Amino acid sequence: MIEDKNPKRTPLSELGEFKLIEHLTKHFEINQKSTVKSIGDDAAILSFGDKETVISTDLLVEGVHFDLSYVPLKHLGYKAVMVNLSDICAMNAMPTQITVSIAVSNRFPLEALEELYAGITTAAKLYNVDVVGGDTTSSTSGLIISVTALGEVEKDNAVLRSGAKPNDLLVVSCDIGGAYMGLQVLEREKEVFKVNPNSQPDLSMYTYIVERQLKPEARKDIITLLTQLEVRPTSMIDISDGLSSEIIHLCKQSNVGVDLYETKIPLDPQVISTCEEFNIDSTTIALNGGEDYELLMTVSQEDYPKIKGNPNLTVIGYMTEKDKGMHLVTRADEKIAIIAKGWNALNNQS
Repeated sequence: MIEDKNPKRTPLSELGEFKLIEHLTKHFEINQKSTVKSIGDDAAILSFGDKETVISTDLLVEGVHFDLSYVPLKHLGYKAVMVNLSDICAMNAMPTQITVSIAVSNRFPLEALEELYAGITTAAKLYNVDVVGGDTTSSTSGLIISVTALGEVEKDNAVLRSGAKPNDLLVVSCDIGGAYMGLQVLEREKEVFKVNPNSQPDLSMYTYIVERQLKPEARKDIITLLTQLEVRPTSMIDISDGLSSEIIHLCKQSNVGVDLYETKIPLDPQVISTCEEFNIDSTTIALNGGEDYELLMTVSQEDYPKIKGNPNLTVIGYMTEKDKGMHLVTRADEKIAIIAKGWNALNNQS
């Protein structure tokens, strides 16, 4: 038998991040009674008695997830913690501990790493989480940061992506699109700097959106608010890859459809004005931008009176039967199919 010297090579970009995860993990089996939920949600869930532990991990790679030409190391350390705590909050849990591992090249002096860890320390203190471990090693390709976050939730009170029902309301915390437009401003100023290194960018007009990019916040406060309002979402996810991608995740895992109303999507005035400046459609940015780390959830209509008028929660649509599909209802009252065009780490490499 002649050996095939040209075995099939499938580009990772063909699969995308989530199909790759599904493909690589399909043979994993659950052997422990303490494993309540494994791969496939914002975080895993482990049960050890009256409370359940949720665990999530994220990897940030220089040149893929961040650009140190305009991202201060202190902000990067803070953000690395936030993106993980956000996953814990998306499970309706409260974050409790993190571990931090880094791989770093010899171009970074001690002082640079002190800045990075100052941001990590600030985030841990502000969100009352303990840094309980990690690892440090060398890298030949820049800086890599891996944070694992743990949190806890009352038994059977975790919220998965799979619990939405037809007629549930689709709700988002705060406004979206700011992080992506902040990134556009920073990228533009980087190009200006390349042409004229003596230029000093004036970002005073873009304070809010630049902060949304460089210093996002995990919405731990929303979990506290929901508890106070006595509202338990039927499903939930954090908006890291873009509103459209996250809506599709909820719909597919809950076997439902959705009608998302363009006129209901909350946008900060600075996002709208910057979109006009860049000649970009603000709805497109809201759908596909990502990195806002707001919480997207579905809520039973019975709970609507509890959230009505709350400035932190906006109803942007409602869930339908699966066969009705996933649609954006435009300002012109036309229905357009929702397509995921958000961040794909395997197809957005620098």
